[in-house]
Amino acid sequence: MRLTLYTDYSLRVLLYLGIKGNEQLSTIQEIADNYNISKNHLMKVTYELGQLGYIETIRGRGGGIRLAMNPNDINIGQVVRKTEEDFYLVECFNSENNMCKISPACQLKNALNEALKAYLAVLDTYNLNDFLKSKDELYKLLIGG
Repeated sequence: MRLTLYTDYSLRVLLYLGIKGNEQLSTIQEIADNYNISKNHLMKVTYELGQLGYIETIRGRGGGIRLAMNPNDINIGQVVRKTEEDFYLVECFNSENNMCKISPACQLKNALNEALKAYLAVLDTYNLNDFLKSKDELYKLLIGG
């Protein structure tokens, strides 16, 4: 399974904010610069992460973003479910646009569906804090210092 850039960036933003901690605010520009990714993409991502309650956005001069939840309470499987547009691994997963002639008798879709459930079940066993164990090293690699 391949995650969309949207979910990838969502996870990266959460990791970045987890690395920085809640002592100081981060900006979208700062995150974009440190990851070398598009600020425009991150604006959309951070907006939705705010709507989902994962991050807090402080507007105005001196504003920025930070985690709105404890990293232990941010389940990675749930983040992926909420940020992925769909989980159509193959055409037949989308019943509205399925044109595959063998779909009614095909057993491959069952195996792929089982694999998708297993994939998400593994992600469900992790929270953001699990990926912050090497916080100091991540900070050095990403932010410097």
